[in-house]
Amino acid sequence: MDPKGNNNQQPNKPRFSMNWLYFFIIATLAIIFFSGGGDNSGGASRTAGWDDFKKWVQKGCAADIEVNLADNKLKMFVKPEKIREVFQQGAKQVGTKPHLEVVYPDVKSIEEFLNAEKKAKHYTGTVAYVNKDGNGFLNILLNLSPLIFFIVLWILMSRRMGGSGGGLFNVGKSKAKMYEKGNDLGITFKDVAGQEGAKQEVQEIVDFLKNPKKYTDLGGKIPKGALLVGPPGTGKTLLAKAVAGEAAVPFFSMSGSDFVEMFVGVGASRVRDLFRQAKEKAPCIIFIDEIDAVGRARSKNPSMGGNDERENTLNALLTEMDGFGTNSGVIILAATNRVDMLDSALLRAGRFDREIHVDLPDLNERKAIFQVHLKPVKVDSSLDIDLLARQTPGFSGADIANVCNEAALIAARHNAKTVSRQDFLDAVDRIIGGLEKKTKVMTAAEKRTIALHEAGHATISWFCQYANPLIKVTIVPRGRALGAAWYLPEERQITTKEEMLDEMCSLMGGRAAEELFVGRISTGAINDLERATKSAYGMIAYAGMSDKLPNLCYYNNQEYQFQRPYSENTAQLIDAEVSRMVNEQYERAKQILLEHKEGHNALAELLIRDEVIMAEDVEKIFGKRQWASRSEEIMREEEKEAAADDTAAADEANEANNDNATPPAELTPPPYIPPTDNTDN
Repeated sequence: MDPKGNNNQQPNKPRFSMNWLYFFIIATLAIIFFSGGGDNSGGASRTAGWDDFKKWVQKGCAADIEVNLADNKLKMFVKPEKIREVFQQGAKQVGTKPHLEVVYPDVKSIEEFLNAEKKAKHYTGTVAYVNKDGNGFLNILLNLSPLIFFIVLWILMSRRMGGSGGGLFNVGKSKAKMYEKGNDLGITFKDVAGQEGAKQEVQEIVDFLKNPKKYTDLGGKIPKGALLVGPPGTGKTLLAKAVAGEAAVPFFSMSGSDFVEMFVGVGASRVRDLFRQAKEKAPCIIFIDEIDAVGRARSKNPSMGGNDERENTLNALLTEMDGFGTNSGVIILAATNRVDMLDSALLRAGRFDREIHVDLPDLNERKAIFQVHLKPVKVDSSLDIDLLARQTPGFSGADIANVCNEAALIAARHNAKTVSRQDFLDAVDRIIGGLEKKTKVMTAAEKRTIALHEAGHATISWFCQYANPLIKVTIVPRGRALGAAWYLPEERQITTKEEMLDEMCSLMGGRAAEELFVGRISTGAINDLERATKSAYGMIAYAGMSDKLPNLCYYNNQEYQFQRPYSENTAQLIDAEVSRMVNEQYERAKQILLEHKEGHNALAELLIRDEVIMAEDVEKIFGKRQWASRSEEIMREEEKEAAADDTAAADEANEANNDNATPPAELTPPPYIPPTDNTDN
């Protein structure tokens, strides 16, 4: 602003566009060709009749003659010394090769006339016969077709390489999608169910953006970046959008792969352009999804052939994150599910100051997520959300959303008015086990083998204390599985050796039942054996739960290290311990099945008849399960705590009533009784 208050900003100048260059080239070529400059004769032309043509030839004015057989026209090129006589102009005005255009009657007449003139020595030039189309514009297009092809190819390539930026010269511009106000996304913390710990941490980022002076006055520095880490589908992107929505600041969103391009140096250029735009819009948030695409650890071994372009992009990102002002108001949020692959320089303090873990939701968080996703669904009044939350352990927020959507589709397929409990249970089965295949043909022997196998799993889990509680058993094929036993896994913070052994024993129950009651084993236990073997290797090599290798962990997460962290003798000992552990649980499973042989056979027959049985049917055969599940124990403890709280509240109420009551008229203290000395004198 000048002293008079006028704005001295420069007027907006028109931006350069490649379309101007294209238009200029086409216009120049059109002027050249349509003005006669494209004529290969190199001079002026005029039309003449057949008789005039013969007169000029007889006078010796013809230098050469070109006969066009396509349009019955010929060109008579005039000798330089005869130009003024024919055109009444000088050579400078008509060019170097002026000519007459004549319509001839037929080729025979031309040949007879020219032969006679050659004999008379009036014409000594050449006669050329050509077959050219007389459409000049079409000839121009044909001549220009290679140039037009390359121009169109250039335009298409520039647009493709430049993306939505508008051309090849914008290929180095940032592809980030910018929301002027983060609340334009319409997402706040109310839309993010569960993840209370992660929301509490990102809430501080919102406070930084809303009131930075509160922190800077005390000498604090606003964090530059926060890294959201967690499995896929846990809501990392949704949480970042909620931060922008709560803070009501500009929000730049892009993926890590958007930095990668086929041109050298484009990724680094896009990083610089992104941070330049962010500084202009500060305070704001930059969100980089799947940052491991560009932030992967740089290769420590040059022989591994690392991608130099990706490393240059990462170097530019590191420089920009540590380059802008400390309190500039630009905060970077990034999300990844492969934090172990990120470069250590990216994770140091001063770049990503905070690492926020967005884990899979627990029981209460799944309940809250179900309540969010069930809002648009017309559910039945008898739906138990607690049951759905307990039956979906290990499900992420995206999985729960898929369950709700799948249940609505199943209900609509059955022409139901509301979505019932059974629809949700079928949706969970559909997502976990796959599509139900009732049309798959099985023989009676195969069906009996599968029933005995699944009944073996159910029997072992019923009599093992720490095995997961059974929900239902089915021999209806789903996906690639011919049968399945559905359990309600316990959510444990730590897992003991006894719990893992009971689960392994339950896995071996199917193979043990086949050997005992069918007389031969089958390939139906492949998945069970795989899970049991992996569990045994984990217990021995990682958790140190072996008798011969106690308290040792051989886990190694070092990248580019191809050597095992133990010797060959230790490897043989690990294999031997795994074999011993699995076979011990296999023998234990066979012993339990022999002890409950009648109940197992009754369970298998019930499966063959009904194909699907529930935990209540198993309870009728074996009786009530001896051990309560962990969920039941937690519920009992919660009921005890609630009862204790009610008792305490009742006692407090009674005390308050006693305090407010009228005291008695006289309060007589008890008489004083001196202590008696029973010591003998």
